[in-house]
Amino acid sequence: MTLDVKTLAAIDVGTNSIHMVIVQIKTSIPSFSVIESEKATVRLGERCAQTGNLTEDAMKRSLEALKRCQEICRTQKVEEIVAVATSATREAPNGLEFIRRIHEELGLHIEVISGQEEARRIYLGVISAMELKDEPHLLIDIGGGSTEMILGDGRDPAYLSSTKIGAVRLTDLFITTDPVSQTEYDRLLGYVLGSIERPTDDVRSLLISQNIKSLKAIGTSGTIETLAILHSKEKTGLVPNPLQGYEIPFADLENIVWRLRRATLDERTAMVRQKRAEIILAGALILLETMRLLGIPKITLCQSALREGLVVDWMIRHGYIEDGWRYQSSVRDRSILKLADKYSIDTRYAKQVADHALSLFDQTKGIFHEWGDDERHLLWAAAMLHNSGHHISHDAHHKHSYYLIRNGELLGYTESEIEAISNLARYHRKSEPKKKHDNFQRLGNERLKLFVRQASTFLRLATALDRRKIGAIAEIRVVCNPRTRACNLQLTPQQANDPCTLELWSLDYKKQPFEAQFNVTLSVSLE
Repeated sequence: MTLDVKTLAAIDVGTNSIHMVIVQIKTSIPSFSVIESEKATVRLGERCAQTGNLTEDAMKRSLEALKRCQEICRTQKVEEIVAVATSATREAPNGLEFIRRIHEELGLHIEVISGQEEARRIYLGVISAMELKDEPHLLIDIGGGSTEMILGDGRDPAYLSSTKIGAVRLTDLFITTDPVSQTEYDRLLGYVLGSIERPTDDVRSLLISQNIKSLKAIGTSGTIETLAILHSKEKTGLVPNPLQGYEIPFADLENIVWRLRRATLDERTAMVRQKRAEIILAGALILLETMRLLGIPKITLCQSALREGLVVDWMIRHGYIEDGWRYQSSVRDRSILKLADKYSIDTRYAKQVADHALSLFDQTKGIFHEWGDDERHLLWAAAMLHNSGHHISHDAHHKHSYYLIRNGELLGYTESEIEAISNLARYHRKSEPKKKHDNFQRLGNERLKLFVRQASTFLRLATALDRRKIGAIAEIRVVCNPRTRACNLQLTPQQANDPCTLELWSLDYKKQPFEAQFNVTLSVSLE
């Protein structure tokens, strides 16, 4: 294999099925082509009615499917696997245990991503496969447990939403009769309309504000692909290969839904394949009503979505794509600064604290720790947002910071990265991380817990170094003696005659966690 070709697998653990694509990435261009794909219908969304937990059977089916994926990866000599889990795992009380179990039994690391982040990566997947020509398009992805809507023209997405309605979820909630009774259909329709009201209103407002008269739409996922196959078979007697770009007019979709709601399960199975027949009506109804509310005349199928988006995201993270807005760091940085603005954070002060924290991180790297660029970025993000809790109140603001960051819908991050940023902010003052803290336990793996224990001490020292919020300290020099475990912070004040009394007192007060984590004695001197 040549040096500029990498083989990567992307796995999406969804509510209805587990999908995998294996791609060869030509890093010099950069571009990728799919060389293998795998799909297993595991129905992870069939959760326990009493507890909402993922069931043992569903988890076993998923583990088996993931094991098969791993075997295919070995055969194809895959160098790296990127895997994410979406709404079923995200919402289940035992979702994190399921992720841990996958890691323990298969050694496979899976990241849980938020609905907004799922939408962003679907968008990346679509624009890797379709040219939007700077024209606004609505992207609709109907999954088993959630529906994502994205408004974009090929550049920065103008709108991202994730709604808790999907083909499996709605079928489980509303459909028990065969064919579906009028009462159940009416309840299903009412629920769909109630759920899509807000995202469609948001999209309509954006279109009006930008004076956009007509909207093109792209559909991704199994529901829309199934409807495209059915439509094509009935219109032409055959299924085009590939299906990419296939169009379904609104009037034809309306006719298909009308027939699906009157058909028995056996009749639906004659129209589409068995496993999809059970859930197709609910999925088709979401699509139909979204198109109706937004006056969309036809939907175009795109066969690239979340999995391809994972590939593009990986390429961006590894610096193979540096195309304007899409460059990963800018997505993340902008997302942090947007949240800082939302919570009225003094960004001048936050940047000062971030600079101090990163200076301590950089100067102790290779001596006290071996954390890399990814962790360095998480520390920066936490430093920028550590005071967000003041938005609620000064008392216990570190705890409020945790909650606000955790639920702030940061883009460009996995759930575990958001959890790490939130925890770092939580521990910039007061108590150190403890096993009994729920937020600390949510970190999931020991490596992240160690990172938070260690990096939070840099943030504590950094906040002490700017105690008066006036940028009193111009420079920090860290002098370590690994043999005697002595560490000296040599501080240069901004003003030559400033004794920095409050900063020195604060450092003395806050240094203990740093000393304990790295087993050192910390002394401070003013240059």
